[in-house]
Amino acid sequence: AVWANQFDNIANRKAHIESTAPELWEQMEGRIDGFTCAAGTGGTVAGVGMGLKSLDEKVTIALTDPHGAALYSYFATGELKAEGSSVAEGIGQGRVTANLEGAPIDTQFRISDEEGLEWVARLLREEGLCLGLSSGINVAGAVALGRQLGTGSRIATILCDTGFRYLSTLYNPEWLEAKGLPVFDWLKGD
Repeated sequence: AVWANQFDNIANRKAHIESTAPELWEQMEGRIDGFTCAAGTGGTVAGVGMGLKSLDEKVTIALTDPHGAALYSYFATGELKAEGSSVAEGIGQGRVTANLEGAPIDTQFRISDEEGLEWVARLLREEGLCLGLSSGINVAGAVALGRQLGTGSRIATILCDTGFRYLSTLYNPEWLEAKGLPVFDWLKGD
């Protein structure tokens, strides 16, 4: 058996330093003002952050955290403290993983499930992208970072999950109602 230990194996972070960050830099022609995403293992936000900062130390790196996770509080105050709850899967860490150690986080945002779901619905309706809540939360964080940095700022994030994994949950009106979450108009029966 092999245990990859994705949370504490810093090869995870290194892969984003060596490939994801340079790819984003190239795709955005070296004009990137900010990057944000949520943390599961922490490898993406830390690795992309480190990689982008090595190319331009002025790039703002932001952690986008769902309610119920402790990293927002950690990067804001130095204390791991979870507040609220979220149905998001794969993100929302309660500890500082080895991948997150030394992450160059400049600012942080806490995003509600409702706000993330608004972006999930909008991206499906306007762009034809069927995404999960982690992606919606990341986009909400990117919008927040763009507002913070100002008009014309160029922000990147990661669309990390497909909505097809969530057909029985996020795309199911009964499940959304049971969780007290808004139901997309097009999911409501006549």
